Amino acid sequence: MHILVIDDGPEIRQLLTDYLTPEGFTVETVADGVAGLERSLSGEHAFVILDVQLPRMDGFEILRKIREKSDIPILMLTICSEHEDRVRGLKMGADDYLNKPFNLQELLARINTIMRRCANNEIRPNGKPGSLRVGDLLLNPGSRRVYRDDEEICLTAAEFTLLEVLLTNAGEVIPREELVRRVQGRSHNPYDRSLDVHISHLRKKLSPHRDGSDRIKAVRGVGHFYTLPTAVSSEPEKV
Repeated sequence: MHILVIDDGPEIRQLLTDYLTPEGFTVETVADGVAGLERSLSGEHAFVILDVQLPRMDGFEILRKIREKSDIPILMLTICSEHEDRVRGLKMGADDYLNKPFNLQELLARINTIMRRCANNEIRPNGKPGSLRVGDLLLNPGSRRVYRDDEEICLTAAEFTLLEVLLTNAGEVIPREELVRRVQGRSHNPYDRSLDVHISHLRKKLSPHRDGSDRIKAVRGVGHFYTLPTAVSSEPEKV
């Protein structure tokens, strides 16, 4: 698998190359934002590791431009531990976030988790991905595309997985711990608000039901569920 590392630190670029290459990855590195954006949109990579602080174009701007054209998995790196930066990156479409300095084993685990999540979205038993329709939403696990009526909604890998879990169990409350495990591939941490960011972003992208009601609701202290408009059957429809 080809990984693109966009980081202006030569030590970081060399460290990631030396660590990830023996793990079976082909690593390309670039040192500035403009070149990083160009290479990330080349279609030659399966994963991007993106630093926030870059010359010529910062990581947030690169992320925004990538998400206008691609849903390639992106793991962001930052030396800043501010909660606002993490939230901003996740809202803009990053799949995950790591603070510098980071543990290389944790970075590898997060890469593998994100890629498994993407693979699970693309592959179904017998190679026959069936679409799922709930009300005005149509979700296709094979192509990883979601439509509201005839309008395609662009989602990140994490948002797609979250929506797939909620739609598959539409009307049923999914415990927060289960959502964290399915969407982020790790155990629930009460201080980690990443799931809330994904849910908030998903709500905005989907917009309310036609009757004005929220599509995703929270049950305090329990979890979340996808609501069914009154005219919709209580069972999701496989198409």
